[in-house]
Amino acid sequence: MVNDIRSLPLATLDEFTVDSRNAWAAESCLRRSLEALFDIGRHILAKAFGKGVSEYKEIANELQRAGVLSNDQMNLLRTLAGYRNRLVHFYHEVSTEELHGICRDKLDELLQIKCAYLTWIKSNPDKVDETL
Repeated sequence: MVNDIRSLPLATLDEFTVDSRNAWAAESCLRRSLEALFDIGRHILAKAFGKGVSEYKEIANELQRAGVLSNDQMNLLRTLAGYRNRLVHFYHEVSTEELHGICRDKLDELLQIKCAYLTWIKSNPDKVDETL
């Protein structure tokens, strides 16, 4: 999804808004990327620690308590949870300009969390069931 967002014309707002489908694609890919991060976090908590968590911000908190994320990463994931909730529940408040700026300047934040998950998974092979 991040690669799909990066393939959009993000250099300038004018370039991004020439075709309204760019904003629709960006929003969909961004929302799906965020939801994937939370789904993975939820699976780590359930499978490795036997914890069931449904609230997005609580997933971040529990991942930090479990040692999967650092405090800074937890705070970042909590921020991402808030943004995901805005995209889903308050989508009418997310402007094309804001969406463009996030897609142009903030995608690395999603990748930071992805890398944190991968680092934890590689460091804890005994807690990961690869047969599933």
